[in-house]
Amino acid sequence: MPQSWRIATPKIIVAMSGGVDSSVAAALLKRAGFNVTGVFMKFWAGPQKGSVERWNRCCSSEAEKRAREVARILGMPFYVFNFSKEFKRRIVDYFLKEYKRGRTPNPCVVCNKEIKFGLLLEKALVLDAEFVATGHYARFQKGKLLRGRDKNKDQSYFLWQLNQKQLKHIVFPVGNYTKKEVRKLAKKFKLPTSETPESQEVCFVQNTTNEFLSRYIKEKPGRIVDSKSSVLGQHRGLPFYTIGQRKGIGLPQGPYWVEKKDLKRNLLMVTKKEKDLYKKELIFKNVNWLSGKAPKPPLKVKAKIRYRAKLASAIIYKNNKVIFDRPQRAITHGQSVVFYRGDELLGGAIIS
Repeated sequence: MPQSWRIATPKIIVAMSGGVDSSVAAALLKRAGFNVTGVFMKFWAGPQKGSVERWNRCCSSEAEKRAREVARILGMPFYVFNFSKEFKRRIVDYFLKEYKRGRTPNPCVVCNKEIKFGLLLEKALVLDAEFVATGHYARFQKGKLLRGRDKNKDQSYFLWQLNQKQLKHIVFPVGNYTKKEVRKLAKKFKLPTSETPESQEVCFVQNTTNEFLSRYIKEKPGRIVDSKSSVLGQHRGLPFYTIGQRKGIGLPQGPYWVEKKDLKRNLLMVTKKEKDLYKKELIFKNVNWLSGKAPKPPLKVKAKIRYRAKLASAIIYKNNKVIFDRPQRAITHGQSVVFYRGDELLGGAIIS
């Protein structure tokens, strides 16, 4: 934590989801003597039984009860902020728009920028808080955003769209802990979230992504073809498929993998050779450098093309091109490519 904190006692708002990570984050700050307030955020989750809307899984009524109980145990104020409308407009609408365009977006990245460290931070500063804290496994030191100590739980990948103005008001209390240590701390603090299961990545998707998409996107059938343009079958609509997908294509004599999507001709291109999914190059757009200053290419980095992908050696060249030392599987339009130097998150971009 910053050295200046030893002199002053800043007001910190903790985004509490009712999970173990944010609960322990609040407990650590409270134990350290800071002025801590818990905030639970309501998000949109779509219609159920007609026009009635429900909260999504990460901010259900049960999750709110857990968060409220944690705040009571820790003896700190607790508030509920309803961000349903903003979440629908900024996150869900973006998610649907990208899928309609044949891309595969990462809504968690946008949510961190727009909601957790956007809207919540704005409200926190209005309430005279100096910092917002979350349960992210990441670290911020001397102006640099670093990977969390627990490399299996590191969530810095989802934070590449942040800027220095936001980062100077953010605290990651569990970034120096492993998940196992966090659960032990929750038991030590006698918090009701010590055994809370892991949340899913896309919080507003209750079942499968395709089931969610089918409510809002009309099917537009087209042909499934191979590399020789031979027609193999019919697809239900390009938004319902993603690069690298094997299951759910519906072709006999497989397996087949989705290799490409041709939006202009509404073609789903598949292959029987999984090696065809591996590519060494990608082009990106909408890059963000956390330092606020773009480095000069060529730049050697470690890069991730999806959250669960391994870091891979690569070089960033002019014209927004990345070339990997080794081919990467299923590079997907719309996903984030994120750049690191050691543990430091340099920035990221959207794969185009």
